[in-house]
Amino acid sequence: MMKLTGQSILILGAGKIGSTIADMLAELHSATVTLADMQPPSAGGDPQIRTVQLDIQDDAALAGVLQQHSLVINALPFFCAARVAQAAAQHGVHYFDLTEDVAAMRAIQSMAPQARSVLMPQCGLAPGLISILGSHLAQQFDEPFDLQLRVGALSRHATNALRYHFTWSVDGVINEYCKPCNTIANGQPVLVPPLEGMETLVLDGETFEAFNTSGGLGTLCETLQGRVRNLNYKTIRHPGHRDAMHLLLHGLRLIERRDLLRQVLEGAIPHSRDDMVVIAAMASGMHGGRLEQITRTARIFGAPLRGKQRTAIELITAAGMLGAVELFATGQLPQQGFVRQEQCTLTALLGTCVGSYFQSLAS
Repeated sequence: MMKLTGQSILILGAGKIGSTIADMLAELHSATVTLADMQPPSAGGDPQIRTVQLDIQDDAALAGVLQQHSLVINALPFFCAARVAQAAAQHGVHYFDLTEDVAAMRAIQSMAPQARSVLMPQCGLAPGLISILGSHLAQQFDEPFDLQLRVGALSRHATNALRYHFTWSVDGVINEYCKPCNTIANGQPVLVPPLEGMETLVLDGETFEAFNTSGGLGTLCETLQGRVRNLNYKTIRHPGHRDAMHLLLHGLRLIERRDLLRQVLEGAIPHSRDDMVVIAAMASGMHGGRLEQITRTARIFGAPLRGKQRTAIELITAAGMLGAVELFATGQLPQQGFVRQEQCTLTALLGTCVGSYFQSLAS
């Protein structure tokens, strides 16, 4: 493990994930970071976290802050990704983000040929960690056939009608429920509708449902096309959630009125910090002349970090981000242009300062 040295790090977005990334950098890397937001929190005298007020729509202000740093971590909503990445590329600042939005990722990918710096989007959980795990599992076979990746950020006690509490971005949830989903079916790239492909999962005796959502695979379909027959990603939820969301989106046609959908969801669904992250990955293929299957499952819970109780989704997302940043900073990833999540190996990720968060997926 190697601490991040020689990097001047800017974090954009002081929400739940951005502030967790700042705390994790301070705790594990003894780093001093800048945390910027429209309404930055008080640092409370923390000498390792400097807060600044910043409106990213102000081009001059954004450029001024970027030029003071060598690396930026964008923890803002997905619709800010392309704008910040473009500014970072223009000023030669290394760029990392958490976006699950396919269009934003494509826009960033198109900037890479002219960029002097690294552009590495989708460094969270899904996309992010799940792409690293999926690539790792595929490599265990002489001839991989099927790869099924499942992730859920869940409230542990969702008793409402939607069987759901918000544990992360409202905008991110709506985006993944409304946009087409990349898959590979019978060796061919295919777009499938969100909320479809319903299945039942039983993990450690508990029943869940899973269904198609957008963005979770990042660039993995491109990377594994021609190598696997079938590849798909589904979001894990408590039973009953998908049918309720299908009614809202399609029965009431709120998919056509997303601003109203956001108001309805924010008014009806509580946020919860009593959460867990559930991961299930199944891969099958030929190994040593016979058909075999490998399964990896994990449950991740919240824990304290620098004296604050952090949720599971905050910790695992921040760890995914800082694993990618550390692998870049230590020369284990390309130093320029577009970098895919699956260019990180699971072995290398386990060797970083955040590797302990992923140990349950090692074997």
